[in-house]
Amino acid sequence: MNHYGVIMAGGGGTRFWPLSRQRKPKQMLDLSGNGLMINEAVERMAEVIGKSNIFIVTSELQAPDMIVATAGKVFPRNILSEPAARNTATCIGYSAMEILKKYGDGVMVITPADHYIENVEALTEVIGKAILTAEENDRLVTIGITPDSPSTAFGYIRYDKNAEGRVKPVLGFKEKPDLQIASEYIASGEYLWNSGMFIWKASLILEKIKEYAPDIYSDLEKIGNAMNTPEEQEVLHDVYPNIRKMSIDYAVMEPSASRGDVLVLPCDCGWNDVGAWDTMSVLHEKDENGNVLVGDVTAIDAEGSVLYS
Repeated sequence: MNHYGVIMAGGGGTRFWPLSRQRKPKQMLDLSGNGLMINEAVERMAEVIGKSNIFIVTSELQAPDMIVATAGKVFPRNILSEPAARNTATCIGYSAMEILKKYGDGVMVITPADHYIENVEALTEVIGKAILTAEENDRLVTIGITPDSPSTAFGYIRYDKNAEGRVKPVLGFKEKPDLQIASEYIASGEYLWNSGMFIWKASLILEKIKEYAPDIYSDLEKIGNAMNTPEEQEVLHDVYPNIRKMSIDYAVMEPSASRGDVLVLPCDCGWNDVGAWDTMSVLHEKDENGNVLVGDVTAIDAEGSVLYS
């Protein structure tokens, strides 16, 4: 079975203002000192997916710069442009439709572009296991991060920790909790951080969208029917901006989990979602005053600050 990698990179990165802009969001920045975040994401994906099968979904505004930034790593034809931001259910459904119509069914590995991974080898091994699981089961697979603290910054996955084997049934998804509830989650040992990484067959996720969000599927089907025709771009621009905004978690994952159709692989890989300035301490060490210093900067009478030059 074919394997495809899809990197979601259409966000505006507004929480990293003023460094990030709509034209240059955080995934197009070098925040770690190791290169652009999008290229780090591509390099991680290339550990498990062949170059010709790596796709990036981004906005039309960002697509030209994305093509330049990933030159030699991702084929320009594999950079998919969204005419409008319609949240992850549409982003994922559109990429699944593109793959199914133009390349044939296969397992999709879906990741956001703005993750920091300390132990890439550990993540690669888990993704490999997830791909095999998705090939063998008509079920949705996600990766849950083994939590090291009661974080209020992430959603949580409740899972059956007593189930046999590495692959566990998902019992439910939880929104970002307050500190007390997060502490209870950690103490129970029944929760993982929701990484937003998914593995499943392209045909299966479209079936699930059709079942749980039929209006979204109907619009995606219109776009799919126009693929490989002269009307493809016209239909895409006519239909896409009017699709209902909905996350894949609300649209598919939560109702699927309630029916026992979601599996999770726990992963301990030094993961973090680089969401805003206060997460820069994940990428860089703090000095003795709790400051994060990036670039040619000097801190004078500063404490607990992020200084970036």
